[in-house]
Amino acid sequence: MSSVAADDLPPAVVTEAVTRALAEDLLAEGDLTAALVPEGAVAQFALRARQPGVLAGRACATETFRQLSPGLPLIWHAADGSVLEAGMTVMEVTGPLRPILTGERTALNFLGRLSGIATLTARYVAAARARNPVVQVLDTRKTTPGLRALEKAAVKAGGGVNHRSSLSEAVLVKDNHLAGSTITEAVARARALWPGRLVQIECDDLDQVVEAARAGADAVLLDNMDPAAVAVAVKTARAEAPGPILTEVSGRVSVESIGEYAAAGPDRISVGALTHSAPVLDLGLDLIWRADSPQGEGD
Repeated sequence: MSSVAADDLPPAVVTEAVTRALAEDLLAEGDLTAALVPEGAVAQFALRARQPGVLAGRACATETFRQLSPGLPLIWHAADGSVLEAGMTVMEVTGPLRPILTGERTALNFLGRLSGIATLTARYVAAARARNPVVQVLDTRKTTPGLRALEKAAVKAGGGVNHRSSLSEAVLVKDNHLAGSTITEAVARARALWPGRLVQIECDDLDQVVEAARAGADAVLLDNMDPAAVAVAVKTARAEAPGPILTEVSGRVSVESIGEYAAAGPDRISVGALTHSAPVLDLGLDLIWRADSPQGEGD
């Protein structure tokens, strides 16, 4: 798995997401229950994986505790992209009990959600590359509003590749964009308006593949085709295009079927389920010891 996904995240993105998440919990009066804990109480906790998976979201968990207690020492034993075994200790934290309790759920929410995405992505990547070692597994824009950058970093942690992150990164012409226009006209207009940008055409059948390839599209998106049709479309696109052309599969792809799609020979396979249907990975923060003051003994 990748171990550098978090490095791609601008710190401001993490800070903003965590700030909003904590604000949902704290509101004006803060954590009422944590206020019952003696002010001087300290404790040690261990973050443990309850099930196997792939870690993602470390930066968000770190930022959660930083905002609540600057200087709180977190000792991480795994990086984003690390493979976790059930029972593995992922992180340890020792310090004031109140802020740890306040930040526990927010940190776990980020870690569980993002690690779930990384874990599901790793499953798709493994199944695809078992049949085609060079195929790329891509995400889509089917992400949680406001959390796209975090979720796409989690996809990378799981070994996937990011598709466009915004509508301004590339041209993707779908069937609804072709109302009153042809594929050839759409490619020509895109080239005139945004020279140098990738132009991709969604194709539902072989005729559209031929037209897109001959028009000079950079990529074709083979939508909702079965693996046999994909194999024909890939060969056709490469034969008809005047130069290199990317082929991408989308639609009706599951963990069970992605291997067969990969074997059909496309360059890329995009899967919306990586972000819209990933189950949360179960991690928990376990109390190791507690003392009522920094000098006290654990009980």
